[in-house]
Amino acid sequence: MKKNVFYIIACLMIFASCSKGFDAYEGPVEPQSNKQAIQENVEKVFGVTFDPNHDWCSTISGELTIQANSSVKKVQLMVSVRDVSEDSSYDVTPNSMSVLNEVETNGQSSVKLKYDAPKDNLGLYVAFVTDKGYFVRKVSGNSVAFDGPASARTTRALSTGYTLPSGEIVIGKTVESFASQRNWIEGELLYELSDYTAQKMSSPDYSDEYKQLFRDFVLSYFPNGKSYNNLPKVKASSYYNDKVYPITTGDEPIIITPIYKCDCAEKYGNEVYNSDLYYYYFKEEDLNAAADPVAFLEALPKYKAIAFNECFGVKEDNTIGKHGSYALMYFGDGIPSIGTTGSYSFPKGYKIGFMVRAKSTTEGGKKQGELYGDGRLNNSINSYDKCNFKSSVSWSKGEMAVDGPRAAWLTFEDRLLLCWESGTDADFNDVILDVEGGIEGIIPIPDPDYEVYTFCFEDAELGDYDMNDVVIKAVRKNETTVEYSLIACGAHDELCVRNINSGVITDDAEVHALFGKAPGVFINTENGAEYIAPITVTKKVAKSFSFLDSASLPYIYDKTTKRTVHLSEKGEDPHGIMIPNNFLYPTEHTCIKNAYPQFNNWGENPITSTLWYSIANGVSGKVYTHE
Repeated sequence: MKKNVFYIIACLMIFASCSKGFDAYEGPVEPQSNKQAIQENVEKVFGVTFDPNHDWCSTISGELTIQANSSVKKVQLMVSVRDVSEDSSYDVTPNSMSVLNEVETNGQSSVKLKYDAPKDNLGLYVAFVTDKGYFVRKVSGNSVAFDGPASARTTRALSTGYTLPSGEIVIGKTVESFASQRNWIEGELLYELSDYTAQKMSSPDYSDEYKQLFRDFVLSYFPNGKSYNNLPKVKASSYYNDKVYPITTGDEPIIITPIYKCDCAEKYGNEVYNSDLYYYYFKEEDLNAAADPVAFLEALPKYKAIAFNECFGVKEDNTIGKHGSYALMYFGDGIPSIGTTGSYSFPKGYKIGFMVRAKSTTEGGKKQGELYGDGRLNNSINSYDKCNFKSSVSWSKGEMAVDGPRAAWLTFEDRLLLCWESGTDADFNDVILDVEGGIEGIIPIPDPDYEVYTFCFEDAELGDYDMNDVVIKAVRKNETTVEYSLIACGAHDELCVRNINSGVITDDAEVHALFGKAPGVFINTENGAEYIAPITVTKKVAKSFSFLDSASLPYIYDKTTKRTVHLSEKGEDPHGIMIPNNFLYPTEHTCIKNAYPQFNNWGENPITSTLWYSIANGVSGKVYTHE
């Protein structure tokens, strides 16, 4: 049995009008060791004296009233927090937004949602989900209302204020593709106009409110930086590879507007600034008739739509706004020639695909190549050792792989966003474009992650405080469903998890046995050792459920010593804690203050170092990561 006794949890309040305190556990009192010995051990292990009034609380709870109109099918209550995995190479303040609770409206115009949220947060938000759009509003007070359209648009309707370029627009030249130069697609030519400056249209900029929502939500959903991998969200949407193509409606021009770029321009060779956006189109029936669909798509003419150096400044990064708009043109079917005239009117029923041609001259041309939204066209470049676009990780791990897509669609505030990955880190926000007008068929509703709470327990009264004797992660999936996952067990004793009592995690089920191991075996607490999949159950709860209610809190029963370990209360040592976010707990025999050096600061003064638990504050090698 490990020498330790840890115990926390938290509760505070976000909005005073709707906050709720933590109800202390009132169950039977177990015999305890000498309190003085416990206190002496705590001070010996941690080397400091903790605030005697510390309640070890990192969480608040409350209730929100949400008003919705008839178009809303579901509402999601979300919280924005400072991100837990900051990438210091990007000059972007990283935040993340996660779902606290959600509910199907079922025709109700007003719903109330209970929530638990990290105490240290940047605000609550509500997403209103309709059949055709996704709308986000920031909460002020304890209520929020949806003021969006009563019925969603069936096409990407144009904003007002565009004036299409006049005069005859023709193909002015061709360039050989990098794929042709590398003998991947023999003789492939790419088609360009003579002058893209003349094609650039001014367009009304977004409101300040929209720009703030864009930063709050879109850059939380697809956060910047090499620390992130957003490809699983792209895959979950199903709008990738063969389903990445919107369909022309034939009734309006198709307008593309660059609105955001963040690629660490100077550090990484201005990879977006030195790139161009291309497009191609085809009929579904022609693709279906092709013996080889990929070869069919490769053979289609590719037309340059936007030169990004006409839109962004050389050093520009992380700004939101319209950078000039461009209309796509239809040049007929088949292979065009120099002088072919284009039309801003597309026939109905064509599918549109997109490609980014990277042309950076830095690093000896290693950032050159054609990157497609349809990953099936990226097989060659994703496998090419002589450029910086090679993917080395399989789809099974959620990364690019040889047929990884480079574009993702996102519906946000009745707008359709095309989000590009110009490298290989899969953050999908190197450049973002607004696509509007005559297309339909792409309605990718965002699916934000759920807020995860991590329960960490120390099983011994005089312990080492590595806080991994039992680790449980919990999420609230909706107003009546909670999911618990038993993650790890770093204890010698026979232990049970109580107060979940759902599925296989019953009050008397021994933790090691649930993982198929004998008592004394460490489970998922040692990096490099065998990883065992979590034990996950779902539990039905009342709408009034809160993780902070004493009746809802899981606790540990030690069958070996016949004692219980509850979450810590005010004035106790931290032998049980509930930590917001997907916390990386310490490895075996690593005290939490060594895995997270700011923990002691927080223990001495609970209003300081409140984000001690962020991944950025963890010590590499001293926190458990099974990959």
